[in-house]
Amino acid sequence: MTPDSATSATPVHTVRGACPHDCPDTCALLTTVENGVAVRVQGNPAHAHTGGVLCAKVSKYPERTYHPERILTPLKRSGPKGSGQFTPVGWDEALQDIAARLAQIAARDPEAIVPYSYAGTMGLVQGESMDRRFFHRLGASFLHRSICAEAGAEALRHTLGAKVGMKVEFFAESKLILIWGSNSITSNLHFWRYAQQAKRDGARLVCIDPRKSETAEKCHEHLQLLPGTDAALALALMHELIQNDWLDHDYLACYTLGWEPLRERALQWPPDRAAAVCGLPAEQIRQLARDYGSTRPAAIRVNYGVQRARGGGNAVRAIACLPALTGAWRERAGGVLLSCSSNFPVQRTALQRPDLLGARRPRTINMVTIGDDLLRPASAEFGPKIEALVVYNSNPVAVAPESAKVAQGFAREDLFTVVLEHFRTDTADHADYILPATTQLEHWDVHLAYGHTDVLLNRPAVAPLGQARSNTAIFRALAAQMGFDEPCFRDDDEALCRQAYGAQVDFEQLLDQGFATLPLPDAPFAQGGFPTPSGRCEFFSAALAAQGQDGLPDHLPNREAAGSSAAYPLAMISPPVRNFLNSTFVNVASLQKLEHRPLVEMHPRDAAARGIQDGSVVRVFNERGSYLCHAELTERARPGVVNALGLWWRKLGLAGTNVNQLTSQALTDMGAGPTFYDCRVQVAPGTAPEKLPIQ
Repeated sequence: MTPDSATSATPVHTVRGACPHDCPDTCALLTTVENGVAVRVQGNPAHAHTGGVLCAKVSKYPERTYHPERILTPLKRSGPKGSGQFTPVGWDEALQDIAARLAQIAARDPEAIVPYSYAGTMGLVQGESMDRRFFHRLGASFLHRSICAEAGAEALRHTLGAKVGMKVEFFAESKLILIWGSNSITSNLHFWRYAQQAKRDGARLVCIDPRKSETAEKCHEHLQLLPGTDAALALALMHELIQNDWLDHDYLACYTLGWEPLRERALQWPPDRAAAVCGLPAEQIRQLARDYGSTRPAAIRVNYGVQRARGGGNAVRAIACLPALTGAWRERAGGVLLSCSSNFPVQRTALQRPDLLGARRPRTINMVTIGDDLLRPASAEFGPKIEALVVYNSNPVAVAPESAKVAQGFAREDLFTVVLEHFRTDTADHADYILPATTQLEHWDVHLAYGHTDVLLNRPAVAPLGQARSNTAIFRALAAQMGFDEPCFRDDDEALCRQAYGAQVDFEQLLDQGFATLPLPDAPFAQGGFPTPSGRCEFFSAALAAQGQDGLPDHLPNREAAGSSAAYPLAMISPPVRNFLNSTFVNVASLQKLEHRPLVEMHPRDAAARGIQDGSVVRVFNERGSYLCHAELTERARPGVVNALGLWWRKLGLAGTNVNQLTSQALTDMGAGPTFYDCRVQVAPGTAPEKLPIQ
């Protein structure tokens, strides 16, 4: 039976959908439904980028949707904050009380109310439509949603003009692929298929990553540099391209801006200097430059791990400059790709309705610094004390940095907190009300992608379980309860899906096949035409210079650099484990079994110096806190660096914490993003508590 051709009354049918999770692949889904129950989720073979293949996580989506611990009724707190004690209540009671409390706070100052959301769903409708209308109408504080990608996004805007790059499918035709700061097997599976195709056709694959990841093991070469040193490596590659004249002088003259000052900057970075900074052999840097300068076509797949240090934006800028030096953009299998999401013609003004603000211009809270901000008093500089939080599509108590402060802030008895959720997460445990939200199998949505250029539609495959409601339905109901009578609050979800792209995408095509490909050139910058102010690849950014920043990319040492602390001599990064996605899927039994327990990877040499045995309990600590987990001795970690794999819920940790107990709220050089991988720690033998936290 063809997808969507049957009604819910048909015993067995399939429904087209889209994966909602924060991943470049944005897969097309087929959900098999038997008697109203979703029994299987698989990749849609008709969608070229998905090719019928899903990751292990999303293939378990029915297990997550029908999880026995799924929240299916509104819950009201009945014990202390963080105790996890709740009583079921009806929707009417919950909505009336929430609306009354928000109205009371808004009457004093609506900016005391803060929305907190991110990419628990990447959907344009369930993630950034009715919710934004509600908070605009209310006049609540804005949220700077910077916790994942903003440093890299800002870097691309100042270099290429937007979040644009080469098409992912043409990596299959490349002869050299640099996989920079990405464990593609874990976090970009469908790109890896293209890379493997290129490898079979003779391409050379090089991984650049502080961790010897699963991807690094399968590449021809691995440059295991120190965290936060990527810009130094990129500048040294430029140095060698210049010295050996592996340059496309015509491309530089016609399609770039600021070549001469960048040339002078790069000549200050010979391989020997970069080798000392990066912890790499100088000859390995020279060889990589030789390969990149002499191979056509050459492509770079850079990912977001690069930008999670103080100089993350500069690092992305430096890497994004490289294809213009060699003219790699001239071919469709050459260039760079971090994100291509700016290609999508999303009609955000129609979707989010900022006109509902009127003349108000609320303050902006950075989601990275929520730990500090929840503990701030009112002041002229900060504005009103945060009195209410509405959290959806996120789990800040687990995912935000310096989580001891985050948990302390959420534990405030005078903070009114509403959480829209599927499960009792660390954040939901601190709520005054938990409102049961639908999963992707139960609602409409429409998606963009940041790793390919197809729009995807998600149809609901099954009716909402229990009393669960979609995010949009919840914000519609809250708007009605608060007396917001503008017609836009009555738009249903299918109408919102249509508004997301307006006339820019054929919605009937989305209904018919579930996806639509954007009409974009194969080699978008073969003759310049970058979406920058100059139309060129901007090595020098006048906009950055106007902000008082360096207009050229440079290496900025980590705030917590090597040698900066005798007490905390180890650098720590916290890359994701393979079977979780941020803090999602952590409670899915089959996936939790695969990951087994929270781990920190240590090089055997570092472990021996501390008397640490493989599998033993260790205490990872710094001045911000302490984290108990198990040690795995492995050469996946380079000497002097530990890899604390994330991201477990705090309450599933040995001592009720996770790795974000150790990370800081310091921000990146541009984009005000997080510096999760700019972190110094010490590791010592530890002891598991006699009584484990709530499981």
